[in-house]
Amino acid sequence: MIILGIDPGLATLGYGVIEKDDRGNCRAIDCGVVTTPKQESLPVRLAQLEEGLQKILDTYKPDEIAMEELFFSKNITTGIAVAHARGVALLTCVKACGKLYEYTPMQIKQAITGYGNADKKQMQTVVASLLKLKSVPKPDDAADALGVALCHAFTNRFGELFAVGNMTRTKGKNTAGDIATQMIAEAERRRAEKVAQARAKQMEKGEK
Repeated sequence: MIILGIDPGLATLGYGVIEKDDRGNCRAIDCGVVTTPKQESLPVRLAQLEEGLQKILDTYKPDEIAMEELFFSKNITTGIAVAHARGVALLTCVKACGKLYEYTPMQIKQAITGYGNADKKQMQTVVASLLKLKSVPKPDDAADALGVALCHAFTNRFGELFAVGNMTRTKGKNTAGDIATQMIAEAERRRAEKVAQARAKQMEKGEK
């Protein structure tokens, strides 16, 4: 299964493409950013985002798409600009793939690191480790997008709960209780398996 993760933004939109096999193993296919120049008008920049994202969709043809939810910061102007970009991204994606999912920043951090308040550096380091990358992807937006894709890969058995349009998401029902506990436990189990495998390989090398 091909999963596209998106970290929405107007100046810089991050994307990460991963493949998940039948055993739940994930590998990175590609990551990067779509950028727009600040000197252009908003409509032009939104059109550029659509064009760039469409090329990614045409190239990789994802089976499912995951996107980070938008949370307004103290800078409302910036938040509105990102909301415009996110709207364009949702529209472009839904035309190419009907399976859209969204996750809050805390849910992504919990799924990847097991800690909802992990900082950006911790997140990116774990993402690189889980995908067996030689270094943390650059720029940050690309690494964040891979994290969104991995979050969905780890939790997609709860897929419909996080589907765009599921109204229970706006009532907080998907961030507490048994479902959230199971989601975090599943992510922890996967990480523990990977750590155990890595340690076993190191021990084998030491014995040889």
